[in-house]
Amino acid sequence: MKKLVVLTGAGMSAESGLKTFRDADGLWEGHDVMKVASPQGWQRDRDLVLEFYNQRRRQLLEASPNKAHEAIAAAETHFEITVITQNIDDLHERAGSTNVLHLHGELFKVRSTGDPDLVYPWKKDLHPGDLCEKKHQLRPHIVWFGEDVPMMTTAIEEVLTADHLLIVGTSMTVYPAASLMQYARPKTSVFYVDPRPALSAAANRDLHIISENATTGVPIVLERLTRTSP
Repeated sequence: MKKLVVLTGAGMSAESGLKTFRDADGLWEGHDVMKVASPQGWQRDRDLVLEFYNQRRRQLLEASPNKAHEAIAAAETHFEITVITQNIDDLHERAGSTNVLHLHGELFKVRSTGDPDLVYPWKKDLHPGDLCEKKHQLRPHIVWFGEDVPMMTTAIEEVLTADHLLIVGTSMTVYPAASLMQYARPKTSVFYVDPRPALSAAANRDLHIISENATTGVPIVLERLTRTSP
């Protein structure tokens, strides 16, 4: 069974009604991203940060996986699939994907500010005074700007062993995630699905660009791969 690694970004979830991480004006849901997605923002105004993610959590509870999420999950019958997502939602899991790496954290989890190994599932609002078992304030389980990306090494290992790489709904400009394609072997076929693709054909790279949104482009790629794979 061939190995397919899928790298997804905000455009993957946009068709489920979730706002993209950062709009062209540098804002996320009307907020300066550094005020709600950085350690400095957390130290400056914890109430703002907590309420911002409370709103995102409520929004996610109302969202559902779209056809692209479902197509990737269904393709597990044909491929060994690892999903590496920059998204903090759980829509891949809800669609049925069984191997998902979250590079930037998970909205439905929180962790201790005193012991980062204490991580808890959390689908309700998070408030000041919500503490871990060691009596430290809980914070969103999100990788903020300036913080390490703990799953990056695992993600690189997955890309290194991929037969096919499918990139969906990401500008490939946010690092370190944007560097992942560089780890694909020269013989790895790369498919890039985005209505406004930022990548161009590269020398020594089997790169296929599909200028479609996720729900249209992902089924096209998976049907093509299924038809041609032994």
